[in-house]
Amino acid sequence: MIRNIITLTLNDLAIAFKNKTIYLILFIPFFVFFSLKLIDSVDADFKKINIGLIQKEMYAPVILQTIKSADRVFTVSRVSNEEEGKRWLKEKKIDGLLLRSEKEQNSIVLVVLKKESLLTLSIVESFLTLQKAAEGNSINWISDIKPLQEGGVQKQTLPTWILMLVLLVSFIIMPAQVAEEKEKKLLLALLQTPMREIEWLIAKLLLGMILILIAVLFLHLLGQFDLGNVLSYVAFIVVGSFCFSSYGIFLGFLCRNQASARTLGVIFYLPHLLPSALSDFSQKLTAVAPFLPSYQFYEPVKSILLEEGRISNLSLEWIYLLLFGLLTFFFSYLLMKKRWLM
Repeated sequence: MIRNIITLTLNDLAIAFKNKTIYLILFIPFFVFFSLKLIDSVDADFKKINIGLIQKEMYAPVILQTIKSADRVFTVSRVSNEEEGKRWLKEKKIDGLLLRSEKEQNSIVLVVLKKESLLTLSIVESFLTLQKAAEGNSINWISDIKPLQEGGVQKQTLPTWILMLVLLVSFIIMPAQVAEEKEKKLLLALLQTPMREIEWLIAKLLLGMILILIAVLFLHLLGQFDLGNVLSYVAFIVVGSFCFSSYGIFLGFLCRNQASARTLGVIFYLPHLLPSALSDFSQKLTAVAPFLPSYQFYEPVKSILLEEGRISNLSLEWIYLLLFGLLTFFFSYLLMKKRWLM
């Protein structure tokens, strides 16, 4: 009995090596470790807060002097105007932007990326401590906090869930389905009929796009989330579903069977998900993630849902996704014409 159990276990391990499933056991921990290394590390003692100040803004002298003197707490970055400061804030070059308050004299408005974050709490606490040391219990210097991204935690995480749904359909479902038809010789049988390769590819592409659209629509119906700018949002969902469905079909053609397609899908799934989703927490990932098509989809969707962005300001990302989808569709067509691994 024990010998049979050992024999079956070793046989299953051999199959796992043959199907490349064992690669996931090594790849997933390695990739997670590598991604965590890219996230900006926080010093054990203290991390300075980078505050943006507008060059020609007339701040209260006591506030300006206190910030400059507290060089152990703050580092100061000068920006030319409010628009540039907000752009630096999105790019993680600064942690907060200070504006002169129009309502209260000797007060400032703090602009941050997210209001409900530990970084914002740290900035406010640092200002309160410095204020008490400089003036005692006077009126708070920070009269208002304005976040660039509005909405609660559910809405803040919505772009990440949408990206996850799109990548799940594209990298897990589509490659396995293409590889299944190749493995069972169904694709070869279909190609013996008058059906042409381009017809099969378009049908598979439409399937992936329909599945993605259904998943995203169902998520919105359940959560009753606001769509922001509807036309811009729909345009990016459509072009994103086209791009990643085509990408998934291409991955399916690179595999001989379903097991290897699932393995390859996961290997591509994680590098496209984690750097984009974690880019909010790291300037390093913000520099690396733009090379991925998932980031070119994730950032516009986040901008539309959370910052009232419009496609007119995101046309480069839309064109990038469209061209990338056309490129992978063309590669899939070439592999199909060559009957790759069929």
